[in-house]
Amino acid sequence: MLFNSYVFLLLFLPLTLAVYVTLGRLRWRWAMGWLVLVSLGFYAWWSPDPSEAWTPFYLILILASCAGNFWCGRSIAHTSSPRRRFALLSLGVGANLALLAYYKYLGLFATLLNGATGWPHEIPHLVLPLAVSFFTFLQVAYLVDAHRGITKDYNFNDYLLFVTFFPHLIAGPLVHHTELMPQFNAQAARPGRRQFAVGLTLLAVGLFKKVVIADYVARTATPLFDFAASGARPLLFGEAWAAALGYTMQIYFDFSGYSDMAIGIAYFFGIRLPLNFNSPYKATSIVDFWRRWHITLSRFLREYLYFPLGGNRRGPARRYSNLLVTMVLGGLWHGAGVTFFLWGLLHGVYLCVNHGWAAIRERAGWGPLPRGVAIPLTFLAVVMAWVPFRAGSYELSANGSAEAAWKTTHGIYASMVGLNGWESWPAKGAEIVKSSRAWRPLIAAMLIAWLLPNSQRWLGRYSPHYGPAVIAPTERRRMWQWRPTWPWMLLVLGLLYAVGREFNKLSEFIYFQF
Repeated sequence: MLFNSYVFLLLFLPLTLAVYVTLGRLRWRWAMGWLVLVSLGFYAWWSPDPSEAWTPFYLILILASCAGNFWCGRSIAHTSSPRRRFALLSLGVGANLALLAYYKYLGLFATLLNGATGWPHEIPHLVLPLAVSFFTFLQVAYLVDAHRGITKDYNFNDYLLFVTFFPHLIAGPLVHHTELMPQFNAQAARPGRRQFAVGLTLLAVGLFKKVVIADYVARTATPLFDFAASGARPLLFGEAWAAALGYTMQIYFDFSGYSDMAIGIAYFFGIRLPLNFNSPYKATSIVDFWRRWHITLSRFLREYLYFPLGGNRRGPARRYSNLLVTMVLGGLWHGAGVTFFLWGLLHGVYLCVNHGWAAIRERAGWGPLPRGVAIPLTFLAVVMAWVPFRAGSYELSANGSAEAAWKTTHGIYASMVGLNGWESWPAKGAEIVKSSRAWRPLIAAMLIAWLLPNSQRWLGRYSPHYGPAVIAPTERRRMWQWRPTWPWMLLVLGLLYAVGREFNKLSEFIYFQF
C-alpha cells in the first residue's frame, strides 16, 4: 500500500486513526494492539503478483522473523554465560543475514559462480520481500544491543510494533528500539489537535515532494537513463547532465518526501520518529553530507559496523580501510550489483579524501573552504555517484544484467565529460525528452533544495521528530516558521490541491526496491 494512494489516504489512515483514538480513551493497550494489527495488515496488503490482493507467505515470514529475534534477544539478555550469549548472538545475526542473503544476494552469487567456473548454473530470480533490508537491520541492531546489555525487558506486543509500525516499516527511518518502544505508553503517545495539524502539514509537504516534484523530474531522468541503457546512441553532453541532475533531484525529493510522510503519519498517533534528512545538498563536505542524508542508515553503519571494525582508533590506514569496507557494504545493502558496489566505493573514497584533506588542512593551519566553493564541490561529487546507483536498476530487474548497468554508467560518464559529443540539445532528429520540459523543473527543484528551509526547520518550533531540535530558539520567531493559523493552513491546502491534480500518475517510492 502506497502512502500516495487514495486507498491509504481516504480509507486506511482515517479509519486507523479513528479507531486508535477511540480505543485509547478506553484502554491504552488496546490502542497499541490495534496499531500492531493494522501495521501487519498494511504489510500484508502488498503482493508481488498484481492479480492478488495479498500474499500470506510474506506476512508469515515477517512474523516468524520477529518471533525468532524476540526470543533470541530475550535469551541473550537473560543468559549470564558469555560464551552462550555470544553463541546466541551469532545464531540470531547469522539467521538474519542468511534471510537477507537468500533473497537479495543469491542471484549475484550464482552469477559470480557461473563466471568463475563456467558451469551453467541457473540464476534464480527471487521476489524480494517488502522492506526485508529494513526490518533485518532493525533486528540485528536489537540483538547486538541485547548482547551489550542495553535492551530492556520489552513485551512481544511492543517489540512487534517496534519492527512493523507501518509509517516506518517500508523505507525507514531505521528506528532504534530506545527511540520507539518507550513511546508506547499512554503518557508519551496520546495524540491531540496539535499533533494532527503538524502531522497533516508534514504529510502534505511529503506528498508534494513525491508527487509534484520527484515524479515530475523523473519524467526527464527516466527516459534519458532508459535511452542510455538501450544503446541506440550515446547521450550528448546536455542530455547526460540532465539525466544525472534529474535523478539527483528525483531521489532526494522521493526519499525525503517519504520520510516527511512517515514522520507526519506517526505524529498523528503521538509518536515521534527520528529525523532522516536535513538538507543534504547543502552539505559542505562528504562527511557533512552523510550527517544529513539517510541519517538513520548512517548511524547504523557507524555504530554497528564502522566502530566494531575499529573506527579511527588504530591509525589513519586502518581508519581509511574501515571507511571503505563500511561504505561498500552500505552500497551492497541497497542492492546486489556491481554498480551499487561502485556507489559505495565512491563514497568510501570520498570520505577518505575528506578526512585526509582535513588532516592536511589542520597541520597547515588552513581554514575551511568558503561555503560557495564547498557546497558545489560536494554536490558535484554526490551527483557523479548517483549515476551508477541509478544504473543499478538495470541489473536488479528480472531481465537485467551487470553488463547493462555498467555500460549505462560508463556511457553516461563519458557523455558528462564531452566524449560523446557537444552538440546543442536537443539533437537533430527525434528528441528523447523536450529540453524545455527537462531543465525548467530541474532548476526549480535545485532552487527549492538549496534556498528553502527544509520541512523540519519549517516546523521546528513543534519538533515533530525524535531527537534534538534542528533550529536554534532564536529562529522560532521568524516569519517562515509554521504556525497553526489559517494562512499556513491555506498553504497546506494548496499543496494538497497540487498533489490531487497529479494523483492519476501514481508511482512507487524508489526505496521500496531495497
